[in-house]
Amino acid sequence: MYVVRPVELGDIAALESLAAVTMPGVHTLPKTREKIAQAVERSIASFSAQVDIPSEESYLFVLESLATRKICGTAAIFASAGSNGTYFSFRNDVIQQVSRDLNISHSVHALTLCSELTAYSQLSSFYVDEEALHGPEAALLSRSRLLFAVRAPQRFGDRFFVPLAGVTDEKGGSPFWDALGRKFFKMDFLDAERTIGGARNRTLIVELMPHYPVYVPLLPGDAQAAMGQIHPSGELAFNLLTSEGFEADEYIDIFDGGPILQAHKHSLRTFTSSMQLRVENAVPARGGDVTYAVAAGTGQNFRAVTIRGHALEGGDSIGLSADVQDLLRVSPGDAVTCVRI
Repeated sequence: MYVVRPVELGDIAALESLAAVTMPGVHTLPKTREKIAQAVERSIASFSAQVDIPSEESYLFVLESLATRKICGTAAIFASAGSNGTYFSFRNDVIQQVSRDLNISHSVHALTLCSELTAYSQLSSFYVDEEALHGPEAALLSRSRLLFAVRAPQRFGDRFFVPLAGVTDEKGGSPFWDALGRKFFKMDFLDAERTIGGARNRTLIVELMPHYPVYVPLLPGDAQAAMGQIHPSGELAFNLLTSEGFEADEYIDIFDGGPILQAHKHSLRTFTSSMQLRVENAVPARGGDVTYAVAAGTGQNFRAVTIRGHALEGGDSIGLSADVQDLLRVSPGDAVTCVRI
């Protein structure tokens, strides 16, 4: 069995091991122990903070195997993207051009630097290792961030987005970056990622990125083909997020051209389909064929697990075994949040 919980200081070594196996240019976790420790400390402080309006909080979750006590995955959510600046992306636009003299009218695909995603809540750092890749645990980990937002809505905005890593080669090179960003930053893609730290809200972007629309037909073919395409390692995350209700195509990342998925919370299944149920003592139902994510807690005590049983829709309670109650740190009469996965 697996549980999703907030990261703890004792997880730093495990996170360092996970970070070491991710490919160059595919940003999931910080790459150094120092930065990982900073991210963990920031997350612990965020979970412990009393929040009325989302700001600079960041929440990092881990997927833990209870059988081996191994950390098998990570996922994060930032309360407000660009809270210490502005979050930049490229917006896909269509520019209409007309010549009455020549009787010609056509549309041109253009990229416009914009900050429209600033203050959206941002999902990030999703990674699952091979041990938990093909079971419901991957969906549990991805969805736990939204379950936490359902249980603590004051901590987040009404809109969410998720940047996914774009196409890169085996050495971490990006055709989109080579065609566009390199012209202005005068550095390789990985160097730019390291220099700007994977952020999209730095002054360097304002100073160096083009402020006028970039006409896509002027870019090389391989750069155009890479726009909105995901790195192979991001296919699982993409499938989970689109089934949740996130939509692509409107924005892409300014560095590697990867897709940025976004949605209002009322378009997401976890918000629209989750149920608040009262805990009862029960032996897990046998013969059921429905898997649910069950979450409890609103701070550092947040926990989420999967259970399998019969459909819960229409009821006001859920029977949980003593073991599951202990994992979630709940007792009969407490409220938990459930959603079908």
